[in-house]
Amino acid sequence: MEQSFIAYIEKSIKENWDLDALTDYKGATLQYKDVARKIEKLHLIFEAGGIREGDKIAVCGRNCSHWGVTFLATLTYGAVIVPILHEFKADNVHNIVNHSEAKLLFVGDQVWENLNETAMPNLEGIILMNDFSLLVSRSEKLDYAREHLNELFGKKFPKNFRKEHIDYHKDQPEELAVLNYTSGTTSYSKGVMLPYRALWSNTKFAFEVLHMNPGDKIVSMLPMAHMYGLAFEFLYEFSVGCHIFFLTRMPSPKIILQAFAEVKPNLVIAVPLIIEKIIKKNVLPKLETPTMKLLLKVPYINDKIKATVREKMMQAFGGNFYEIIVGGAAFNQEVEQVLRMIEFPYTVGYGMTECAPIISYEDWKRFKQGSCGKAAPRMEVKVLSDDPEHIPGEIVCRGPNVMLGYFKNEEATQQVIDADGWLHTGDLGLIDAEGNITIKGRSKNMLLGPSGQNIYPEEIEDKLNNLPYVSESIIVQQNNKLVGLVYPDFDDAFAHGLKNEDIERVMEENRVALNAMLPAYSQIQKMKIYPEEFEKTPKKSIKRFLYQEAKG
Repeated sequence: MEQSFIAYIEKSIKENWDLDALTDYKGATLQYKDVARKIEKLHLIFEAGGIREGDKIAVCGRNCSHWGVTFLATLTYGAVIVPILHEFKADNVHNIVNHSEAKLLFVGDQVWENLNETAMPNLEGIILMNDFSLLVSRSEKLDYAREHLNELFGKKFPKNFRKEHIDYHKDQPEELAVLNYTSGTTSYSKGVMLPYRALWSNTKFAFEVLHMNPGDKIVSMLPMAHMYGLAFEFLYEFSVGCHIFFLTRMPSPKIILQAFAEVKPNLVIAVPLIIEKIIKKNVLPKLETPTMKLLLKVPYINDKIKATVREKMMQAFGGNFYEIIVGGAAFNQEVEQVLRMIEFPYTVGYGMTECAPIISYEDWKRFKQGSCGKAAPRMEVKVLSDDPEHIPGEIVCRGPNVMLGYFKNEEATQQVIDADGWLHTGDLGLIDAEGNITIKGRSKNMLLGPSGQNIYPEEIEDKLNNLPYVSESIIVQQNNKLVGLVYPDFDDAFAHGLKNEDIERVMEENRVALNAMLPAYSQIQKMKIYPEEFEKTPKKSIKRFLYQEAKG
């Protein structure tokens, strides 16, 4: 097959014409032929609105079927899609729309309430994703096309619309497909330019390593404006002919468990936070009882109990999946140990927006605990260190997944992609003789110990988060001393009859226990309690830079 991403989409629509494609959970279902029809209608709107190949079209809203249709219609037309996270503040959305030079903006109804069209003067029009109605139009041609859409469609396909009519844009490997912004503020915001070869290579990778068939099901719960969710909960599955269910609302553990039980997906893609929450609330309490701890030490009973716990875990995720792929952030070591102990089919991958997103992965059967797999097909990965097995260095990678660069920011591009085409990830890691990659932390988060030792705050936080009544934590350095900032699990503490002063006492006990596990140069001098959750990025990692100066 030629190296074309759009060929995957076109082939799937034609081959899976009568299969279910996209469902809004608790809502309507579109079959592949319905998606094709909607794509054609949007193409008519683009054409009438004077959208040319290479023009930018932005989309901002919660995951839903029409989000997927908008994405596919844009690419198959030959325009460039600009996905924007619906959690971004209004001025961030305005910034990205303007910086990207988007001509059209598709919005969800909740996003639209907060936006101001006058702040986005270069848009030709704003379209509501729910029903593709025009919210704002600055062009008579656009108005006319929207009002006469069915008539125009009927003229174009007088007999009726069939799969033979489908003839999409022919993409080139170096051509720009997706412009994905890593954060919302233009001063820091970098528009990652992802070419078609990156989408093709990531989709081909999924065909090579994942085990999905037409008609298989998946629950899409990660934001599609993020490359991780987009690539592995939508683009690959759509190319296979799967049936994709969108949660369309905040993915709380309760809603997720309910959706898994109903849909019974064949594959689960998740971020650590979701898995950890489900395990901490539904599985660990059953293992933590004294009887359970005792029984786990007895070899024969042990296997029986493990099998039971594994079965409970499998059922929590619908009981019908090949594996769970975890990515997007670091995975808690204790949770990972429990999963490994019960032989749960999980694996951890590693990637970044700049690689659309995959860098490394390994099937759960061969996956090495604590790592994040091996270099993905067509990707090269190395660690810049004199002894990459034992001394951490920066992880760099090269291959067709790597972006073209940052939009309108040549300087930032040159800082991360060197003359030989290696992308410098900013992550520190090790790589063993088999090629397994283990991440130690972000190079910009690394702290220096009193005699120049490298301290990785993520590793300390990982241990601290497993101690009693700790919900989340950040380790910061102040006056060369390490301080633990903790947001306690107040609900749990109060449920056990603790008062505020008891929580302070427990945190001091935690500090002592933590230091017993740490080398002398990374001892924690004091704990500081935070009354509310730490602010997070849309990927659910803590915005550390906000807490560096925390006074205690």
